[in-house]
Amino acid sequence: VGEETFRLAQQGVDEVILVSTDEICAAIKDIFDDTRSIAEPAGALGIAGLKKYVERTGQSGAPLIALNCGANINFDRLRHVAERAELGERREALLAVTIPEQSGSFRKFCQTIGKRAITEFNYRYADSRQAQVFAGIQLSEGDEEKTRIIAALQEHGYPVIDMSDNEMAKLHVRYMVGGHAPGLHDEILYRFQFPERPGALLKFLTGMAHDWNISLFHYRNHGSDYGRVLVGIQVPETERPQFLRYIQELGYPCCAETDNPAYRLFLDGSR
Repeated sequence: VGEETFRLAQQGVDEVILVSTDEICAAIKDIFDDTRSIAEPAGALGIAGLKKYVERTGQSGAPLIALNCGANINFDRLRHVAERAELGERREALLAVTIPEQSGSFRKFCQTIGKRAITEFNYRYADSRQAQVFAGIQLSEGDEEKTRIIAALQEHGYPVIDMSDNEMAKLHVRYMVGGHAPGLHDEILYRFQFPERPGALLKFLTGMAHDWNISLFHYRNHGSDYGRVLVGIQVPETERPQFLRYIQELGYPCCAETDNPAYRLFLDGSR
């Protein structure tokens, strides 16, 4: 804060409200939704503070004004804003969950979550005992709903860590889940398009043979009609025809990626 700005603030400002990066991103989205204008983060700061003030005081029916100025934002920065806006609105929870590394665990985990929309799912096989899952779950009732989801998962024996406010997890770790899984056999890789609706993932998992193990899963909701999913599945060579029949009956558009050089270089666990 400049010297003159600080002097004027001392004379005329009654209170300072602190907001997070996620709350600023949510305010940028609010402005866009209402006016189809895109504000820079500093320009949306007043809206973010106003929302927090109303949430804290419960005030309604009174005229409230926020100054919205500045459009110093570029297209690359919008990607970060879009990624964080749902967290700022408390409409998404990011959870790190430990599940048993065995066939069917993924399906049971999704059944525990229920019919809530999964916004993100990152997992890679690490060892034969436990699997670490990084999951985003859509919320309609904010932090209260998130607390209920965590409690339900813990009641089913899943250790859970809330990553919704973990800056390192949001900036870096969510993009780094993966890598080679040494000693992994019979893995095939497919890229699917799932209908963007609750239950689509569970339908995919329910129809799978019980001894086929999911060894890799990557998904992120991007607001389109279809979710793009990358799946690694351990299917013995003798059962590949059965697997091909299964995905044909499933009807989701898909593409085999086992021979893709990106998979061979960075994800293949058979080497």
